[in-house]
Amino acid sequence: MSTGDGVDEVAEFAALLTELKERTDRSYGSLARRLGMNTSTLHRYCAGEAVPQDFAPVERLAEFSGATPEERLELHRRWLRAVAVRQSARPRTATTAVPEAAVPEGAVPEAVLPELGLGGGPARPWYRRRRTALLAAVTCALLATLGTLSALPADRSPSASSPSPSSSADTSGSAPARTTAPAAPRPSPTASPNRSSSPSPTPGGDSPTPRTPEPSTSAGTAPGDTTVPLTWTADSQAWALGCGHDYVVAQPPARVPPPPAAQDAGPWAAAQGAVHGRETVVEITVQGRSTTAVVLTALRVRVTGRTDPAPGNVYAMDQGCGGSISPRHFAVDLDRDRPIARPVAGNDTGTPIPAVRMPYRVSSTDPEVLLVTARTQGCDCSWYLELDWSSEGRTGTVRVDDHGRPFRTRSIAGLPRYMYDTSTRRWTPYQ
Repeated sequence: MSTGDGVDEVAEFAALLTELKERTDRSYGSLARRLGMNTSTLHRYCAGEAVPQDFAPVERLAEFSGATPEERLELHRRWLRAVAVRQSARPRTATTAVPEAAVPEGAVPEAVLPELGLGGGPARPWYRRRRTALLAAVTCALLATLGTLSALPADRSPSASSPSPSSSADTSGSAPARTTAPAAPRPSPTASPNRSSSPSPTPGGDSPTPRTPEPSTSAGTAPGDTTVPLTWTADSQAWALGCGHDYVVAQPPARVPPPPAAQDAGPWAAAQGAVHGRETVVEITVQGRSTTAVVLTALRVRVTGRTDPAPGNVYAMDQGCGGSISPRHFAVDLDRDRPIARPVAGNDTGTPIPAVRMPYRVSSTDPEVLLVTARTQGCDCSWYLELDWSSEGRTGTVRVDDHGRPFRTRSIAGLPRYMYDTSTRRWTPYQ
């Protein structure tokens, strides 16, 4: 396939992708959030600058835009051709020849360095090797002479004239007894680049002490390989629909500052010692470290503590908000003995948004945003999440928490609730 044909295949795929995107009447940012991917990634797909390695994000776009079965089939056909073009266009590594002029006259060419144990380099032509062979022969003769001279003092020393007690040579015949040269010290096992480090042999035996296997942080991972193939971030200060949330603060209204903007909720809550009231919304962004797919197999909830809620006041961050958009999420009922993360579908002005079903695949080019909404009606609960993954025969589990600490959600039943009156600039009882 020619380069021009390849460009056409990618362009045809991008054109159909753009057509489906335009049907949604949404911006790149709004559509990317609905599809659970980055805005820049979606834009590159539609512009033909990149081709997704997985068909999953393309299928979600087709479903969200209301594509017909025929259009989905055509989209899949164009995607297959575009992927084939991009894979065939990947550059291959090639050995670069060193110019002859790069080697000064009289210098040792790089091609013979491996033969002398001095390094590696590209091979030189045969007609340039005469000087190299001569230099190699002179070097070997010099090394042999030096070895002979260094051995002479040992042969003429008094200790060398008598047989070694450990010598096994036959001294009964006319032949003189052979002396055994002192054995060279055995190198440490760590000195060999092809052997792993191990303890020294035990006294009185040649068998080394068995090495203790290195610990692994995830199940199914080879010893010593603790690299997790995915990364994640968690924002526990997300608000419902971006505008509604309750905090419990152990301070009277006169000592509590006005509610912050949604993006400043974290510093505000930390300064007031606030606790999530009734509901905690956690936004988790999961992304692979490479283009290799990582399968998210399960999302579990672990409750670390339940106590009775302490007294306090509830401060609402809104005056009532709502809309026709409800994002898909995982619902968690913390009041159950064994809470689970239950997938819930979303809705966008009457258009259903399919729930995230496990297993689910992510990669560096296809991230996913998982929204978890945990609620309680009667406890002060501490909890965290466990996300199971699988990739290339390896499995493991990552703990998702609030910067090393459990998330915390508490009930607001029976507590005074306040809202902020912008006209009087003070907190007033919620109506």
